[in-house]
Amino acid sequence: MALKIRLARGGAKKRPYYHIVIADVRSPRDGRFIEKVGRWDPMLSKEEGARVQLNEDRIKHWLDHGALPTDRVLRFLDEAGVSKREARNNPDKAKPGKKAQERLAEKKQKEEEAAAKAAEAEAAKNAPAEEAAAE
Repeated sequence: MALKIRLARGGAKKRPYYHIVIADVRSPRDGRFIEKVGRWDPMLSKEEGARVQLNEDRIKHWLDHGALPTDRVLRFLDEAGVSKREARNNPDKAKPGKKAQERLAEKKQKEEEAAAKAAEAEAAKNAPAEEAAAE
């Protein structure tokens, strides 16, 4: 039987509350589970210690019996020091898309043209004044 350590949603509408449970992979998200091993209240601030509570002994037991945590639960386990989560790095995630890059390049080109025109106008404005002062 393939087991997962995952979240089961509870709480009211727009007020989420999650139980950390051991469940068969085939069971629904909020359906049947084997054991409740913790809870997560995302409505609390991140600094509060009551935001995530884990029964570490039972989690270690289930990890030894082959249960695999989901990514979110693995983050909690990593913070608690129960399990190690490999850091992921996606440097392209923050980059804008192709069309957005084209728009930025177009905007930059227009700004450069406007700056060049302003410099030409300033130079033309100063040139006759210098000639008049020279005479």
